[in-house]
Amino acid sequence: MLYKPEESIKIAIEDLSTGMFVTGIENSKRINLSNAGRVSNQSGIERLKTNDIKYVYVDQSLSETNCVFKPITEDPGVEPAPATQDSTEPKRAPRRYSRASQQKKAKKLIKEAKTLAQRLLNVTFNSQPLDVEEIDDWADELIEVALVDSDALHCVSALRSKDSYLLEHSVNVACLLVTFGKHLKMDSETLKSLAIGGIIHDVGKVKVDDKVLHKPGKLTAEEFEHMKLHQVYGQDIIHGVRGLSSVSRDVCLMHHEKLDGTGYPNGLREDQLPTVGRMSSIVDIYDALTADRCYKSGMSSAEAFKILLSLTPDHLDRELVYKFINCIGMYPVGSLVELSDGRVGIVWTSNQSEPLKPVIKCFYSNKYQRYVEVTYLDLKGSSHKIVKAVSPKSLKVDSAPFYEE
Repeated sequence: MLYKPEESIKIAIEDLSTGMFVTGIENSKRINLSNAGRVSNQSGIERLKTNDIKYVYVDQSLSETNCVFKPITEDPGVEPAPATQDSTEPKRAPRRYSRASQQKKAKKLIKEAKTLAQRLLNVTFNSQPLDVEEIDDWADELIEVALVDSDALHCVSALRSKDSYLLEHSVNVACLLVTFGKHLKMDSETLKSLAIGGIIHDVGKVKVDDKVLHKPGKLTAEEFEHMKLHQVYGQDIIHGVRGLSSVSRDVCLMHHEKLDGTGYPNGLREDQLPTVGRMSSIVDIYDALTADRCYKSGMSSAEAFKILLSLTPDHLDRELVYKFINCIGMYPVGSLVELSDGRVGIVWTSNQSEPLKPVIKCFYSNKYQRYVEVTYLDLKGSSHKIVKAVSPKSLKVDSAPFYEE
């Protein structure tokens, strides 16, 4: 049993409409948060009514802007909030939603996304038409997780496998685009289109020769020209997709275009590239630079940011690159860092007001070469500071288990 969600208003089930973000349902004066999420269709409302739900709690800030809210007075019988946490427990950054539950949801979403991406690639390889409805529901859920707790999403997507790069890359580009779009305050429909565009942006690679696609090293000039054909193939595939928005199309077809017109497949110039096309170029390059491959280790975010900036203003939009850096942060959630006392930890929660002082989940000591008690350290109120980013490969232990709460 959980208690009244913060920053939510109580409305009668009769006043619930599609587009509202439900944070809790009330039944017999007890509030349950297991149904948190945006109402996407009328059938969901009818199911709640069938289960005799009389009231729901909704978050106005996470709901669509055209929703009309009719708050009602709180019933005095709702059970009071629980006592505060024992001060002896490790302190964590205050969160409206449980990180554990959000990471569980994010893990499920990313697993579904990889399966979905594989299915879409198989369909394309067999020259069957793509249908956006296949991706629609997943994109809705992705946006809900990103809006509620994008940190949880990035903690999960930080765990990567070089053996399934194409799938990992597609999913990460989708997640990063949604996060970037959220940072730029784009509306939910645009975010959804960014997610869909991200997960199918490299669909043309199914037509590329496997020897070139998976070559463990630098491509020859001839091989690179062949690789570039994936965007030509992509154009043919994308134009046949049913129900794809213009935003999703731009993400797919413009992520290799450059402001000076030297990109491909169409050599578009600055005045022909919309914001979402420019965003997709930045995100695609960033994720490729930070990914581990069979022939190279992924670089740190700081190193990747330097390269992105070096590509401005000829290839990439400088203002958008700076905004992307502010969005991701110098030490992104999910990355590994070493602190001034030698402890190593995962960047667990971002701090928008002071980006260099996030919450760190410490679990190992490079100084003593051993595991330490897991603690959550908020650098905002600490004398410790981050001294460097740490590559997972350079760490002598496996960090993967510590991404679970």
